[in-house]
Parts: sequence; structure tokens; C-alpha cells
Amino acid sequence: MLKIPKTYIVDEEDNKVAVQVDIETFQKIEEVLENYGLVQLIKENENASALNLAEAKTYYNTLEKKH
Repeated sequence: MLKIPKTYIVDEEDNKVAVQVDIETFQKIEEVLENYGLVQLIKENENASALNLAEAKTYYNTLEKKH
């Protein structure tokens, strides 16, 4: 299990309202979520036919790119 060091942000009444994690931990969490999403997408499309190269390139160009 991933150990997540965190700092809680509290309001005036000491109620937890947010959590802060360091950037390295956040990036690990983000990677885990992206990988999980990719696996789910693959499972949903296991029986779909494969794209040919031209179709794959066209589809790839529609995807949102990270900056």
C-alpha cells in the first residue's frame, strides 16, 4: 500500500476541509489513477477490433495532450 504523507487544512472550528500532499506523492497518485483508467479502458474494449495505422493516428490526434 502507498504510504501518503499528508497535511490537513482545517477551518476555524478545526474541521478538516482539505488535504495537502507533496508534489512527488501527488505525481505517484496521478500515475496510479491514470494507469487504473487505462486498464479499465482496455478491459472495456477487449472485444473491439484493432485500428489500422491511419485510424490509430487519427484517433491519437483527437486526444488531449499534457503540456
